[in-house]
Amino acid sequence: MTAPAPGPALPGERARPLALVAAPAALGLALLLAVLLGAEPVSVERAIAGPGLDRTLLLDVRLPRVLLAAVSGAGLAAVGAAFQALLQNPLAEPYVLGVSGGSALGASVAIALGVGSATVLGATLLPAAALVGGLVATVLVYAIARGAAEGTSGASMLLAGVIVNSIAAGLISFLKTVVSPSRSQQLLRWLIGFVELPTTSALLGVAAYVAVGCAVLLADAARLNLLALGDESAETLGVDVRAVERRIFFASSCVVGAIVSRTGLIGFVGLIVPHAVRRLWGADHRRLLPLSLVAGAVLLITCDLLARLLFRWLGTEPPVGAVTAVLGGPLFLVLLRRSPRM
Repeated sequence: MTAPAPGPALPGERARPLALVAAPAALGLALLLAVLLGAEPVSVERAIAGPGLDRTLLLDVRLPRVLLAAVSGAGLAAVGAAFQALLQNPLAEPYVLGVSGGSALGASVAIALGVGSATVLGATLLPAAALVGGLVATVLVYAIARGAAEGTSGASMLLAGVIVNSIAAGLISFLKTVVSPSRSQQLLRWLIGFVELPTTSALLGVAAYVAVGCAVLLADAARLNLLALGDESAETLGVDVRAVERRIFFASSCVVGAIVSRTGLIGFVGLIVPHAVRRLWGADHRRLLPLSLVAGAVLLITCDLLARLLFRWLGTEPPVGAVTAVLGGPLFLVLLRRSPRM
């Protein structure tokens, strides 16, 4: 008896070998270009030869900033992919669900109190304040959604996120009116979303939060696949749906809180990247999450590089949050138009 002929390979299966090569290659290229290129020309030969301005620009100025962009983009993309799977809604992402808004409020309170300017404690307390804000927002979203007629469904969670975001935005606006003009300007600049030179302790702190949170998300990747079948089917297959939800939301709050405390609000990364990766390499979260990590890092590094290069003739640079919005909006519309089902 002859074995049946194998069926046609799925898009994700055909592209898997390509992804294993293309993803790290794209990340390496983005890192290299972002370090080498900038507003000031740098000689690699002089940087290698010995201490001097070129080495300082490469290793002490550009490299930490590029690493912060990579860590932030990776974390935001992974959280977006996890939220979209958990709520079975393509519009789910940290900002829409109120996590970013809550984190922003927590960090805004810390900045208004002067914590952000503390050289020793700021790197620890500011992410902690953003984390607390994100967790409080998550609890509020859950509480509001549970009170809805349909319970904690994707639609009710998104609506609750919009409500929490509105409350957070109102409180942040109130803070900007009662603090000093210098702190109000600091808050405004931070809320737009900038990737700036971090201190070593700040970079390590953000990386630690993001690494721990993303490790939890990756560990639940197989369970997220089962949740795509629906809560009842997942429970039948042995998944504790409520426990997974709590882990995902807590881990995501850690990731988003740490990132927002350093970069401010950067939108669209958590929305577009998972869609693009899912379209190219399939919806298996065991591949989708790690590939989203890499693609998110590449996207934010590239957007930060564009912010540095395109406007240098004006002697200034736009916030990277504006660049992600300008590029992300049209790109999402293209993905939405071409995808038969999202």
